[in-house]
Amino acid sequence: MKKFNIIAVGVLTVLSMIGKAQDNTTSNITTHEKFGNTLNLGGGVGYYGYVGHPIPVGTINFEFDVVRNFTLAPFVGFYTYQRYYYWGNPNDGSYRQYAYRTTAIPAGIKGTYYFDQLFHANPKWDFYAAGSAGFIFRTTEWESGYYGDKNVYKNVNPMYLVVHAGAEYHMTQKAGLFLDLSTGVSTFGLAIHF
Repeated sequence: MKKFNIIAVGVLTVLSMIGKAQDNTTSNITTHEKFGNTLNLGGGVGYYGYVGHPIPVGTINFEFDVVRNFTLAPFVGFYTYQRYYYWGNPNDGSYRQYAYRTTAIPAGIKGTYYFDQLFHANPKWDFYAAGSAGFIFRTTEWESGYYGDKNVYKNVNPMYLVVHAGAEYHMTQKAGLFLDLSTGVSTFGLAIHF
């Protein structure tokens, strides 16, 4: 995952240079771009150490402007996965794998700073760094017949703290495609501007 993030940051850097070369007129613009009033719908892959493998994740957030080049966005995500636990039933002495399914919903706030002005980016591109903070709400359902300890997340912190780097390409004035790389969930999605 680290190699993927390093490569993606390199690609975003090259794209910002291309955007600057294509249009240097943005440095003469006196008004600043507003990044808020944007609904972001994303899908991607997250890797969680306690799960042991990457899993598909869906996210949604709504950005609103706070100050120049900075937005806040309440967010919610969703992922689910199935795992197995080897357990011996004391009632009949049998041992076997029991399945459980966990559903997790991270929710919180994402703060984003846009570097378009600093990079003199082409108006078709937005480049940003962000941080997210919140909590992960988990539910776990066990296969019938399992009566052992059902608290499989004793040492997992419910806090959700993630850093992001990303870019958006504006296809039209109202819609864009974004790539958001992060330490938790990397997503690709659609940005709808209101």
